[in-house]
Amino acid sequence: MRVSLLDRSRTRAGESDAEAVAATVARARRAEALGFQRFWTAEHHAVPGIASAAPAVLLAAIGARTQRIRLGTGGIMVPNHPPLVIAEQALLLESLYPGRIDIGLGGSLGFTAPIRRALGRTQLRDEQYAAEIESVRAYLDGRAEVTARPSVPPPPLFLLAIRNGLTLAAALGMPAVIAGPLVTDTAAVETYFRTYRGSEHAPEPYLMVGVEVAVADSEEQARDLLLPDSWAYADSRDVGEFRALRPVDEVRELLRTEASDRKLEVVRARTDSAIAGTPEQVAEALTQVVKRTGASEVLASVSTFERADVAHADEVLASLGGS
Repeated sequence: MRVSLLDRSRTRAGESDAEAVAATVARARRAEALGFQRFWTAEHHAVPGIASAAPAVLLAAIGARTQRIRLGTGGIMVPNHPPLVIAEQALLLESLYPGRIDIGLGGSLGFTAPIRRALGRTQLRDEQYAAEIESVRAYLDGRAEVTARPSVPPPPLFLLAIRNGLTLAAALGMPAVIAGPLVTDTAAVETYFRTYRGSEHAPEPYLMVGVEVAVADSEEQARDLLLPDSWAYADSRDVGEFRALRPVDEVRELLRTEASDRKLEVVRARTDSAIAGTPEQVAEALTQVVKRTGASEVLASVSTFERADVAHADEVLASLGGS
């Protein structure tokens, strides 16, 4: 199977945002050495615990420190930027690193109401989203009323299947990325393949499936590695931010002494939705996900407190098909 990496630049307790960004760059360099084909970064605005707000800028830095690996945005959030600016960033990256850039587009608004106001978009209708994606494509293809620069062949586009993303991707003829509940939504995935309308740049459907992964010597240990990020996610419902990841032992104590029944359920559900286990168990689970969805590629996210555990998971994933 083909496996790639998504990195959100998550901070750890006691670590600065700058250190988290530097760790993302270092991880990308190591991913290239391990043979991965793609390394993608994400866009999260003004969210404590997540240091990556401008994936295009981060990819420019990573590109300067790597030679071969494809670099992508997972993704640029279309509501936050004028389509011309998105196209210009994509083309500039492509001119710097020809043949190595992927542009993933998404439709998420800001995480909280103040962030949405600061970004200038508090709501987004489906028809607006579709029109803005088509506008990005027009600028990239030279079909708009002004010409986006630099004038280079456009990088491939992918659509993150949030909102009505799978339906839209099929209608526009775009490769799609699914994650979360969509991974088990067999009907939606089948509809994407059945109704796909081939486009000039993507004549055939192409599906990537995003999964959270943890690898350890036992399934129990691997599930423990999911606790820091699962706790941060559950806690975000109360505090409005993704706090820095905390050590596994510390999170276990918080779950025992401070967690409400609702938080425990959120942590349990998020842990259950991930793929966790020994290298052999992870390989089998990913194989089953690919078979069930018809995906051509896995986009793996590995997020736990100890970076050594992230590095170990990357090594295992690379052995499964990073290149």
